[in-house]
Amino acid sequence: MRNIAIVEDNDQYASVISEYIHKYMNENNVELNVIRFNNADDFLKDYQQIYSVILMDIQMPGIDGMKASYELRKIDKTVSIIFITSMVQFAQKGYEVNAVSFMLKPINYYDFSLKLKKALDISSMNENRNITINTKNGICRISTEKIIYVEIIKHKLIYHLVDELIEMTGVLSEVESRLNEYGFLRCNQCYLVNPKYIVAVKGKELIIGNETLQISRPRYNQFMKDLTNWFAGRLNV
Repeated sequence: MRNIAIVEDNDQYASVISEYIHKYMNENNVELNVIRFNNADDFLKDYQQIYSVILMDIQMPGIDGMKASYELRKIDKTVSIIFITSMVQFAQKGYEVNAVSFMLKPINYYDFSLKLKKALDISSMNENRNITINTKNGICRISTEKIIYVEIIKHKLIYHLVDELIEMTGVLSEVESRLNEYGFLRCNQCYLVNPKYIVAVKGKELIIGNETLQISRPRYNQFMKDLTNWFAGRLNV
């Protein structure tokens, strides 16, 4: 069963949202577990990475929904967020925390059902590609889809994501053993790359995203073989 959190201080709106979720469940023959929080402070306290979708009100006493979402993204970068607000200018900032969508109050069921379906679909797509890592700020859930490459400098691991960098201590070979099943390739002793972001290979230079990395001479032949297999669909993607 998948978990959905409602973070809404207004009892009336929380009740409407809950009713809409149960209507959606009946219409689509799905089971969803709904957990309601009266404010963002309670939601963030002892947060567990168990949710598929967060329905987040923006204007709440204490920490507002937007600030709460910034804090949430520090520890969970994959959960689908839908903002609920009566002021569109707040919702438009949702792109900064990679929100799936927003809904304007008063909420109508048709709009709600479409956006909930989208959020659940995105969550399902990412579910099997999520990993957790131990950062200096604690455990963080990320999608392997967003990792461009992982770099190690001495004992510092750097995850190069599409939208930020995450630094931690660790060993690249241990990361490699976790990411092998997702098709990641080792181009030298310092880099583990996601082939979906590779733009070109020019000699011993690998262009990935907007950066250029080096392919080591000892690894070159195996790397090119693995990359060819990946493009041919014979390795995991």
